[in-house]
Amino acid sequence: MNTNRHHLKAKFTGKVGDMPGTLTFPDDALKPKIVVYSYNADEVQSSSGSDIEVILKQFKKCPKHTHWIKINGIGDAQLIEKIGELLNINVLVLEDIANTHQRPKFDEYDGYVFATSRIIEFDDKHEITSSQFAAIVKDDIIITFEENYEKRFDVVVTRLKAGKGAIRTAGPGYMCYALMDTIIDQYFVVLADIGEALDTLEDRLYEKADKSIMYDSQHLKRALIMMRRVSWPERDKINDMIRSESALITPEVKTYLRDAYDHCIHIMDVTDSYKEITTSVMDLYLSMVSNRMNEIMKVLTIISVIFMPLTFIAGIYGMNFQRQDDKGHVIPDNMPELYMHHAYPVCVAIMILIAGVQLWYFTKKGWFSKL
Repeated sequence: MNTNRHHLKAKFTGKVGDMPGTLTFPDDALKPKIVVYSYNADEVQSSSGSDIEVILKQFKKCPKHTHWIKINGIGDAQLIEKIGELLNINVLVLEDIANTHQRPKFDEYDGYVFATSRIIEFDDKHEITSSQFAAIVKDDIIITFEENYEKRFDVVVTRLKAGKGAIRTAGPGYMCYALMDTIIDQYFVVLADIGEALDTLEDRLYEKADKSIMYDSQHLKRALIMMRRVSWPERDKINDMIRSESALITPEVKTYLRDAYDHCIHIMDVTDSYKEITTSVMDLYLSMVSNRMNEIMKVLTIISVIFMPLTFIAGIYGMNFQRQDDKGHVIPDNMPELYMHHAYPVCVAIMILIAGVQLWYFTKKGWFSKL
């Protein structure tokens, strides 16, 4: 996996001190695209548009169906407000839909429930992204809100059209579970990519450790931190749904939610283990760098020790003392070796002998074999 060191983050879009229920949308929010799927045990009908009229027409066209209103893009305040008026939704719920920095949660209201999830995935540039998924569940209605136009729930649409299992007959609560389960399955895909990246990183570490390993390890660690930040509240949210007394979350749906709860536990365990591996890779890299530096310092120390006596001898005989004074008299104790015959080759031979003895001693001690 070729990981980049960029993360797209959900930013707080409101203002400090805003009145509760104020709808403040991100500046780059996309215009809504609406698809309404109306279904029962016998059929599925769908229609699409960009305003609330497509919803109203579908309600009139299919009065005895369950309706999944799928909205991609939240860049239309009027649409959100009209949906709130049509279905009598609390303004605090509408605010949570508009402010896309929400953590996964589950709230119960009179006649409906509200849930949010975080969608974690890698985009085309292999940058990890986090976006919000929100769902309102009422009698025979589920409305979902996504920030972008990605077709990540096509598999659920395919299941709905095929009519297999309980997806058409178990009510909107089951549809909510199916969508959240798809999001959780996407977490496994992200973790699989991260696992492959960790394997590659370990192979690179053993083959040739360079500083890019440290940067890539930190990038993966940030991705795992993001996974942990969404998986823990996602688990708590599903637990709240299991314990809910709302009639919209039926006993049949709770059975499936328990399976999703187990998946969240699994994701948390894998995330924590990958995080430990990432930390160990970074520690191992730093240890290898430290050991390599120690080996380099050992080599330099051996070289310095070898040349130290040679430098001492060269320094001694490099001092420019005169053998005779200006009257030709011999000055006592002023380096008589400077005037000896063959003094230079003798001095060089002594230097070579000293270096050879040192090399023999270091080899006998096994210093070179440990480099």
